[in-house]
Amino acid sequence: MNSMIKWLQKPLRFLDNMISNNNLYKKEYNKELQRFEALFNYASIGILVTNQQGEIVLINDFALEQFKYSREELMGEKIEILMPKRVHESHVHHRENYNHHPQSRPMGIGMDLFARRKDGSEFPVEISLSQYKHEEGAFVIAYINNITERKKSEEKIEILNNELEQKISERTQQLTHALEQLEHSKEEVMLALNKEKELSELKSRFVSMASHEFRTPLSTILSSAYLVNQYTSTDEQNRRSKHIQRIISSVTLLTEVLNDFLSVGKIEEGGVHLRTSSFDVYMHINGVIQEMQDIVQEGQQISYEHTGPTEVSLDPSLLKHILLNLLGNAIKFSAKNTVIKVTTTHTGNEVVLTVKDTGIGISAEDQQHLFERFFRGANVSNIQGTGLGLHIVSKYAELMNGQITCNSELNEGTTFTVTFRQ
Repeated sequence: MNSMIKWLQKPLRFLDNMISNNNLYKKEYNKELQRFEALFNYASIGILVTNQQGEIVLINDFALEQFKYSREELMGEKIEILMPKRVHESHVHHRENYNHHPQSRPMGIGMDLFARRKDGSEFPVEISLSQYKHEEGAFVIAYINNITERKKSEEKIEILNNELEQKISERTQQLTHALEQLEHSKEEVMLALNKEKELSELKSRFVSMASHEFRTPLSTILSSAYLVNQYTSTDEQNRRSKHIQRIISSVTLLTEVLNDFLSVGKIEEGGVHLRTSSFDVYMHINGVIQEMQDIVQEGQQISYEHTGPTEVSLDPSLLKHILLNLLGNAIKFSAKNTVIKVTTTHTGNEVVLTVKDTGIGISAEDQQHLFERFFRGANVSNIQGTGLGLHIVSKYAELMNGQITCNSELNEGTTFTVTFRQ
């Protein structure tokens, strides 16, 4: 009997152990289930699970709060209920593709995704997908994150960036404008400095030239006046006349120098005014040539020819000054017994004046500076002159819508051509 009891006790103890172990498994299972429920329902992100037909089979409390639905309203509904209507059709196609090629990945890469609440309002979201399978089938887990605040922050940042870019653009424009003004001011200062430097150089050259040009005639006047005073008898009249002529020539030279200075001053100050009139250019040029006969050297001749209509429309006074200067140079720089040729041509559109001599000529290097103020060629340093005559001539030509050119070779002569456009 005792042995029977002992035999029965063994399977009973095993059964008790089995019952006890099963209860332990149930407790552990319930604990794990509670942990999962806590993780699922208290997560701070929306989580929902759909089957292969896209029906919602599980959704956590956070997602319900986001979408403003109750669990009963969503269970068994298609996932598209939580999406804007405009994407329903396309999402069905995307969902079917995902079921055929499931993988864990973000949804809608590079796109702005929106979810739809029960009241129809929308909010931006980020969605990540994953999938799992068990005996009941394949399921998709969606993790839904409301990014409204992030979008607002991004919009604010974008607005701030746009405002910053606008301010940078405005400041850049202001800085560019300031730099342009500074550059303009710099240019003005440089121009003023260059002008001041030029004026300083002109003053130095004027003082140097004036002291040289004035000294000789003034010395001549002083010595001649002294000698005239010494010749008191009647038979010394020829000597007196000689020195009186020297005084007259020196005074004339000083007058020409001063007139050149006054002409340059008027040109610089804009004091030379054009007075155009119609006149006979042939008669006008002949008159000027006659005036120059008193200063021609021994044996020198001035020939003149005109082609075309004689009536022209120019400033006769300025034209006379131009011709006086060009003829004066030709006479001064040409040898005795030479011919100076003057021609004028009127084509209807242009009046061309040329003065040609066979004098000492001008080097190619000097021709580059010929019309600058106070410039004198290297081969005329021992001949009196201010270096202003050709500068004045070029300015007078410009006033009459004309220009002057020079063609010359050393010891071969010089041709000045002044072209006036009518």
